[in-house]
Amino acid sequence: MIKVLNVEKSFGRQRVLDGVNLTIEAGEAVAIIGRSGCGKSILLKHLIGLLQPDRGEVWVAGENLAHMNERQLLKVRRRFGMLFQGAALFDSLTVFENIAFPLRRQGNFTEAEIKERVEEALEMVDLPGAGVKKPAQLSGGMRKRVGLARAIVYRPEIVLYDEPTTGLDPVVADSIDHLIVRVCERLKVTTVVVTHDMRSVRTVARRVMMLHQGKIYADGPPEHFFQSNDPIIHRFVNGISDPKEIDF
Repeated sequence: MIKVLNVEKSFGRQRVLDGVNLTIEAGEAVAIIGRSGCGKSILLKHLIGLLQPDRGEVWVAGENLAHMNERQLLKVRRRFGMLFQGAALFDSLTVFENIAFPLRRQGNFTEAEIKERVEEALEMVDLPGAGVKKPAQLSGGMRKRVGLARAIVYRPEIVLYDEPTTGLDPVVADSIDHLIVRVCERLKVTTVVVTHDMRSVRTVARRVMMLHQGKIYADGPPEHFFQSNDPIIHRFVNGISDPKEIDF
């Protein structure tokens, strides 16, 4: 379980998170939506302790991250896998070495165990045999798949996705969305997807939270958002600008 209690975060004079409260149960598939720059990725970084709140608390599996030293935080982070927006692959390493990186860094795995886990992860993301390639040889969609394989190779309890379909064409984006669902179902992991792509939301989420003006503005099943008459939700879901915000 993840709990965020009245979290506030500012950068200079800009208040990005302004009293965020949320709870995510084990096994849930949640999408966090909101306009660009609203703090979605900042919130994600709080969940794994990469950022500390100015006020408030973040709890993971019954533990308060604020009371932890770096060694304790590292232990909590091992509960998580994360697919970064740009996949964040090391261009100088092969696909195999990229996926094996977190296992080797942890240091408790034999080479045979690493090989088995990497090959298993590649199979799960439909890239068997791709371990010898370099990232430069991969398409954008394949890079995302490799990033996901690295995120799950440690067999985490929670997988976080930061804008997983950004920069992909609609067909490739749809394949990534269905892959996220498959990983969630096969590994029985908690899934948290930060996105502004409402097509993705339809596929990957069973619950949606909307971040607006630093707070959770709405929380419910996807249908609540697609059928909502709330002007803020309706404009976001349908990609309609607010005339009052247009700067000529």
